[in-house]
Amino acid sequence: MTTDQWQRAFVLHRREYSESSLLVEFFTEHHGRITLLAKGARRARSPLKAVLQPFTPLLIRWTGKGDLKTLTKAEPAALTLPMNTLSLYSGFYINEVLARVLENQTAYPELFQHYLVCVTQLATQSEIEPILRTFEFHTLKALGYGVDFIHCAATGLPVDPEMSYQFSENEGFIASLLQNNNCFLGRDLLAFAELDFSEKSTQQAAKRFTRIALKPYLGSQPLKSRELFQSILPNKLKSG
Repeated sequence: MTTDQWQRAFVLHRREYSESSLLVEFFTEHHGRITLLAKGARRARSPLKAVLQPFTPLLIRWTGKGDLKTLTKAEPAALTLPMNTLSLYSGFYINEVLARVLENQTAYPELFQHYLVCVTQLATQSEIEPILRTFEFHTLKALGYGVDFIHCAATGLPVDPEMSYQFSENEGFIASLLQNNNCFLGRDLLAFAELDFSEKSTQQAAKRFTRIALKPYLGSQPLKSRELFQSILPNKLKSG
């Protein structure tokens, strides 16, 4: 498959391939996640060396018919988005999540737009938690993960803001008197439905929920970005 038109893309991950090349995992607007061979990209004089960086909006082309296709051109579509330490590791987190959960060469055009918004916000806003939680919810939606946050799964009644609800992956949210990691306040569920993560308590509840919901997609292997994030940043800044 050869792409005759420029494709909008971001680098999710890159790793060494031979002495002079890189394997680069991209998130593209119309082809989703795709891994391309960037020949010669490790050479000091290669124009690709500085271009193939995370959080740089790119335009790319590639060619090839087999599983491993070859990057033919890559140009920055805009300047690299500036990230401080917290934003940078948050960005690495969302990149690793996408690299793990997205089907190869399956288009997610709406999620691509949400990704663009997410990394732009990470570069320009100081409140990181609402940005991450919002993107995680958009990612779950793109994966086809559907949960009713506004009705009790057992009765069909509207969620009561003052009640507690037990989350079942097979059924949804059911009114409960239990208090454990799978229980959520009704007010938080209603906020989830509106993607309203302005309250700290809702942010914490949303983080619990997305960890539960994303686990089947991520598998048992720990996220490297989360481990690195937690080893570097103070406890009060931990996220993702």
